[in-house]
Amino acid sequence: MTEDQDILQEDNSEDLYERKLYHVDKGQEPMRIDKWIHLRLEGASRNKVQKAIEAGFVTVNGQQEKSNYKVKPGDDIVLMSLVNPEYTEIKPEAIPLHIVYEDDAVLVINKPPNMVVHPGVGNYSGTLLNGVLYHLLQQNPGLTEEDLPRYGLVHRIDKNTTGLIVLAKTPDAAAHLAKQFFNHTVSRKYVALVWGDVEQDEGTIVAHIARHQRFRKMFAAYPDGETGKHAITHYRVLERMNYVTAVECILETGRTHQIRVHMKHIGHTLFNDWEYGGDRILKGTVYTKYKQFVDNCFDLCPRCALHAKTLGFVHPVTKQEMFFESPLPNDMSQVMDKWRGYVQTKLKQSPNGTLDL
Repeated sequence: MTEDQDILQEDNSEDLYERKLYHVDKGQEPMRIDKWIHLRLEGASRNKVQKAIEAGFVTVNGQQEKSNYKVKPGDDIVLMSLVNPEYTEIKPEAIPLHIVYEDDAVLVINKPPNMVVHPGVGNYSGTLLNGVLYHLLQQNPGLTEEDLPRYGLVHRIDKNTTGLIVLAKTPDAAAHLAKQFFNHTVSRKYVALVWGDVEQDEGTIVAHIARHQRFRKMFAAYPDGETGKHAITHYRVLERMNYVTAVECILETGRTHQIRVHMKHIGHTLFNDWEYGGDRILKGTVYTKYKQFVDNCFDLCPRCALHAKTLGFVHPVTKQEMFFESPLPNDMSQVMDKWRGYVQTKLKQSPNGTLDL
């Protein structure tokens, strides 16, 4: 294998794209870049490679080039491509979408709970992307995935996480947004309800994240940095409710389940996060009434209590900074109100005006 065939670096983007870096070796004969890339991407058609180049998914020495550019020794080529694109046919479905903003380039949606973002094993229909495809086809009946890969999906949020997600409506917009997510210039804040009284008002969690060694559907934190991918989460306490705490989380990186894994790592599992053990009492008393109260809270918010509250990015066309904010969904608002009421009642009943933890 020659030097130019070696991928020097392969980094996962925040969610759906990866960046592959190639260095062209000294013996390379002049060759069109579309052909050069086509020879190195298994399963990619020459036409798809050309469209990727035109959309800006490929740069040479930091500059965008056309498909007829001739690669030469010493060139550094960067390719943004879909990460592990598990191929599942996407069928349009008339699913109601809460569209927060839309123009010719981008689509911002407020995702409800219990909705998977894109089709995959076990979820072939009813996903956000099924609804997005239907919506896009009303505007452009001839649209295909060849024209717009994954129909503009550039990042994901978990099935039971609510909140804001942005999609691209053109290949150019997809390339622009994918680069922003990869470079971590997208501004996103989440609100989570976690078990326990978080000790510090604010802090930063630094711990690699990788699949759990025993439970392969879960992820785990590896603070020694020898396993998994680098991950950083900043958090700030919003409200303390003794047995639970509302926190704001800002992702400096964007790994799968990052907030859920990092908060569990510091001892504050997300409320009702069944995959990570948050669907049982982790803090509080042993009294039957308290158990009934918590069970009622689980019923009110029957999911992991996590909401993608804000989203900010640079518009791919106008280059203006865009910012969106989504209010807390009813299930999280109601369960937080219930905790506030519980704490206030207990404080009034306490002889010393404190609530023991």
